[in-house]
Amino acid sequence: MTTDVIRLNITLPKDVADSLNLMAGPRKRSRFIAEAITVRIENIRKEKLERDLAEGYSFAREESVSLSREFETVDLEGWDAF
Repeated sequence: MTTDVIRLNITLPKDVADSLNLMAGPRKRSRFIAEAITVRIENIRKEKLERDLAEGYSFAREESVSLSREFETVDLEGWDAF
């Protein structure tokens, strides 16, 4: 994490704030929240990358199948001799 910090005013449900105080302690809430948000952001980025890769692989597969079909007759030429 960076050493540059900004102050935010956030609103949380009471039960979430109570759990936060129990888990992190009142003097370590900011660090706990920053770490939790960082993990969530990393997960969202990872999920997006996985979706993008799956989409790219799908497109590449479709393109490969299309090219294979296009050149199928040429690929099979001369095989009758064997």
